[in-house]
Amino acid sequence: MLNFLIFGPPGSGKGTQSVHLAEKFNLLHLSTGDMLRAEIISGSELGKRVKGLMEKGELVPDSVVIEMIAHKIDSEKMKSGFLYDGFPRTVEQAVALEEMLGRRGMKISAMLALDVDHDELVRRLMGRGAVSGRPDDQDIKVIENRIEVYRSKTEPLADHFRKRGIYRPVNGMGSVEDIFERLCMVVETN
Repeated sequence: MLNFLIFGPPGSGKGTQSVHLAEKFNLLHLSTGDMLRAEIISGSELGKRVKGLMEKGELVPDSVVIEMIAHKIDSEKMKSGFLYDGFPRTVEQAVALEEMLGRRGMKISAMLALDVDHDELVRRLMGRGAVSGRPDDQDIKVIENRIEVYRSKTEPLADHFRKRGIYRPVNGMGSVEDIFERLCMVVETN
């Protein structure tokens, strides 16, 4: 099974591209935020644990997130693989994900990293904020901070996957269609 990670700073278009890639390559798009909410709604044992943690304002431990992903992988047999949107976020999470996949005879196929100029990210986020009304996409100081946090937190992850030879930078500039075409070329060669 294929396992692709898609990364990019806020405004890089990873959410939009994830939907298109998942459809074209028959991949299950895994967003941990969406998965956490779905587990809670389902009323599963895992969902009850997650809900309890979130109600206390606590972070969901990496082990629980990995367990949730493992459950999803084990229950999904009709897809060609998985597309992880914004996960893992730390080297520790990456190692845990790799170990969990290894126990299932699987590995990460590639980290697709959307590369977008800083000014373009700001422009996209401000445009999105004007349409969506999201306050975090309307304040330039908040936008700048989100981009900086992404860069500082993600660089160690990029290095981790570079060392494994599976880091794939993709030019994230241009139209949605052009970016999608570039991503498809990378997916098809892995």
